[in-house]
Amino acid sequence: MATNRNIALCIIFSLLTCGIYGLYWFVKLTDELNYNAQTKTAGGGTALVYTIITFGIYGFYWFYMQGKKVDEINGNTNGSTGMVYIILAIFGLGIIPYCLMQNEINKIA
Repeated sequence: MATNRNIALCIIFSLLTCGIYGLYWFVKLTDELNYNAQTKTAGGGTALVYTIITFGIYGFYWFYMQGKKVDEINGNTNGSTGMVYIILAIFGLGIIPYCLMQNEINKIA
């Protein structure tokens, strides 16, 4: 169920739609990583609602969990991808983990 997306276009669409496409991308990344990692965590829509309700705090947890899923998909049990994603998000560079996650999904597709 991995969809190969052009990362540059995803960034451009996110900017042109003032972040609305970024929300869609968030949902799709969550669903696709859940499917590929074969985990039963919150779906994309649920994760988005949690992030909105908690004013973004759940988003940091989401970045960490997605990093763990990327490590799991790559077979890296001791990976620190989740921490890298959180650090980037803390410094306001949340689009970069989106790109890195999409890159991993593109490798699968």
